[in-house]
Amino acid sequence: MGFAEGLAPDFDATGETSHSYESERAAAALIAGLNGVTKTFRSPNSVVNALDDISLDIYENEFIALVGPSGSGKTTLLNILAGLIQPSLGKVRRRSDINRPGGIGMVFQNATLLPWRNVLQNVLLPAEIVGMSRSQADAEARALLELVGLTGFEDSLPHQLSGGMQQRVSLCRALLSDPPLLLMDEPFGALDAISRETMNFELQRIWMNQKTTVVLVTHSISEALFLSDRVVALTARPGKVAGVIDNDLARPRTVHTFEEPKYTEYSLKLREMMKTGVSE
Repeated sequence: MGFAEGLAPDFDATGETSHSYESERAAAALIAGLNGVTKTFRSPNSVVNALDDISLDIYENEFIALVGPSGSGKTTLLNILAGLIQPSLGKVRRRSDINRPGGIGMVFQNATLLPWRNVLQNVLLPAEIVGMSRSQADAEARALLELVGLTGFEDSLPHQLSGGMQQRVSLCRALLSDPPLLLMDEPFGALDAISRETMNFELQRIWMNQKTTVVLVTHSISEALFLSDRVVALTARPGKVAGVIDNDLARPRTVHTFEEPKYTEYSLKLREMMKTGVSE
């Protein structure tokens, strides 16, 4: 896929259309990018500067974690990537296949399952929206449920599932259309500590199997380091990129990962970045 075709700017608050990436070779693996993105929310009584001059390239098959204090604009950044809101300034680029229906999957803190639909019917919801054939969608939905360990629960209603199981259903629903980009907004934030740890292991296993590009918002440094290839640290509002950790902790990661000296080093660096707003 050529650069001009694949990463055409679909929103440019400056009115410019010049390419900002360094080379076509690098761009071939890029699926999305933010250049100088700033977001200000205005109302009659207030002005909130949420994001300031954010630039971020997102590469195919990588796992990025966005970590920062409350109010640093992480969710706003995710919503801009999704196209749900537009930046006040800056450019957003998405590869053409991301702009198709079902090109972006989203998982939220709450599973947001339809209570009157059973597990299988909830997973199949995107198929109805994007027009997948029922037989193909049914087969893929059942395969995803098997992948997350929910075979046998197809006919269960959401209230009959634990919080962790509901989030697995939500993840299956997001993956059904085989999206090139999966956006996750604190997906395990409402779970207890043990369930959250279990879901981190599950998400790592699923991502290593599926290799979908993931951008995860989290307040947890340990979760960010356990799951990601890159950790992007944001400052307090207005959110700026304080620094980036290229996370080369060996995969698959285990409970022993948290004992590695490099894990401790990265964790301390991220805390310092968010505190000072300066990358080493």
